[in-house]
Amino acid sequence: MKRALAAALAVLMLALGACSGPEPAALAVKGSDLGAAPGIGGDFTLLDASGRPRTLSSFRGKVVALFFGYTHCPDVCPTTMLEYARAMKALGNAADKVQVVFVSVDPERDTPAVLASYVPHFDPRFVGLTGGAGDIARVLRQYKIVAQRVPAQGGGYSMDHSAGSYLLDREGKVRVYEPYASEASALAHDIRQLLR
Repeated sequence: MKRALAAALAVLMLALGACSGPEPAALAVKGSDLGAAPGIGGDFTLLDASGRPRTLSSFRGKVVALFFGYTHCPDVCPTTMLEYARAMKALGNAADKVQVVFVSVDPERDTPAVLASYVPHFDPRFVGLTGGAGDIARVLRQYKIVAQRVPAQGGGYSMDHSAGSYLLDREGKVRVYEPYASEASALAHDIRQLLR
């Protein structure tokens, strides 16, 4: 199901990219070059792990890797976060010009305190963001992210969600879609393209 959601999102974004006006210079990336990504993205404000409001625009000047997931995720989310941690190591000093942002799709369980113990486990520079259900829903719409609650046997639930991530350039524009299972070497390569 998660792979199907990721594939559907990739096709949607490529189609949207074909409908835009003048495109920025093409990038030689391993992921999907989204050009100007019409209709995808924009600023938002959510709560960081200390409970303070944080805007996406506060990271302008850095390349932002934006991933949507949840802390109870058994596979996709920790795998993606580990690959971004490895990519940051591969970037060396250039990693200081990059911000990885994890946005929760499960605000009911992912409180700031939960994010504070989860996100830095991968890299202390990573930022986790959460908020009220309405705030999260708005951000998901902005970024064309699909997320839905799936009841589990015996109670509880999991979240099916889009599994890819975005790279935003230093002006905050969505430029690259990275599909799930992108390796650290590919992520680091694409980040370097945006740092040029």
